[in-house]
Amino acid sequence: MDLIRIPDGALRILGILNEAGYAAYAVGGCVRDSLMGKTPYDWDITTSATPSEMKEALSGFKTYDTGIKHGTLTVADASGEMYEVTTFRIDGEYKDNRHPETVEFVRDLEGDLARRDFTMNAIACDKDGKITDPFGGAEDIRKGIIRAVGDPDKRFNEDALRIIRALRFASSLGFKIDGSTDRSIRENCGLLDNIAAERVRTEFLRLLKGGYALDVLTSYKEVICVIIPELKPCIGFEQNSVWHCFDVYDHIMHAVASYEGDDDAVRMALLLHDIGKPLCYTVDDEGHGHFYGHAKESVRLASAVVDRMKFSNADKDMILALVRYHDLQLESSPKACRRLLGEFGPDLLFSIAKIRKADIMAQSEYARSRELALVDEAFRTAREIAATDACLDLRSLAVTGDDLIRELGLAPGRKIGEILNLLLDKVIDEDLPNEKDALLSYARELSKED
Repeated sequence: MDLIRIPDGALRILGILNEAGYAAYAVGGCVRDSLMGKTPYDWDITTSATPSEMKEALSGFKTYDTGIKHGTLTVADASGEMYEVTTFRIDGEYKDNRHPETVEFVRDLEGDLARRDFTMNAIACDKDGKITDPFGGAEDIRKGIIRAVGDPDKRFNEDALRIIRALRFASSLGFKIDGSTDRSIRENCGLLDNIAAERVRTEFLRLLKGGYALDVLTSYKEVICVIIPELKPCIGFEQNSVWHCFDVYDHIMHAVASYEGDDDAVRMALLLHDIGKPLCYTVDDEGHGHFYGHAKESVRLASAVVDRMKFSNADKDMILALVRYHDLQLESSPKACRRLLGEFGPDLLFSIAKIRKADIMAQSEYARSRELALVDEAFRTAREIAATDACLDLRSLAVTGDDLIRELGLAPGRKIGEILNLLLDKVIDEDLPNEKDALLSYARELSKED
């Protein structure tokens, strides 16, 4: 196997620690990614030096005590690049499925690697690029396998977040989860209830954006439903409609996988957009299924989900708005697009269009053939209009309430607002130019009608 190329900053830290008499290795994700031919996002280092010994050896660097209790220093090189350097350690008892009660610093690399989550992350690399791989992680990478280090039940009981991490790696890398690890994930997934919502949210969002997310979301339904139990009634719920070719759960997951953008709010809204359907199901006389009012029910359920997962207020507002309007009918005429842009604003409208497209992509061929081109055309037209300085709301109207009071002598009050909205309608419909004189002239006529 080719030697791993370590960046200069990490090489310098490794070299200094070695010269001071300590073992030191790059470890974890940076080694895994390097073996896969990918450029690592960051480089972590593990060493036999204790934190105080690290500080002494690395006195020429700026260091931060970011995780000193667990033996971790953050070291900044001359360019400002940050490296986490951690003492070899073994973890004590885990009582909360999250954190060890104690850690013990050791001088043995293999003992440190043995506490890690998966074999592909339990590989170390010295400054010369040679790897230490006591658990066969490099071979598992070659075969595309995610395997827990040692006993998977023990690993997941130590930190249940590793369950989602396993699924996230499967989603992003396309690897298969080893049999005993798979079994343990399914048997221990209830432990996720013990994990802080913020940690779950971060890993779960990364899972959703993986290129192989659909396989994971449909293969590990019981795990996903521990995270979002509101999805459970959707499993196997047939839609009995020409518009759909999947049950509600699989439709939702195909919609998530159909989204190609990088907006977490859009992706989360897709996950939640139809969760209210099982509560709204009716069948007509011809046996066709309908879900009248499901957007409202989905918003209600989605609100509980985003609160529980501790999304920010801004993210919550956007997610719920997208769920509420996910079925919005988009028309492609310029007049209709101007009205939609004025009502929703460009950011929300374009996100709604992304939701609509992904939703349709997860429907039947019948639906795709009738709806997809319309959404694409509406999206294109709206973008073209938004790129101009077209008047779409009262803020861009060439007259203001003060103008109507000053120029026409109108009294302040509700009538001012009514006239301004009528003027805006005329401008959006292109019945009037957005010019002050023309608008005042028409407003004068409106005021006389009273």
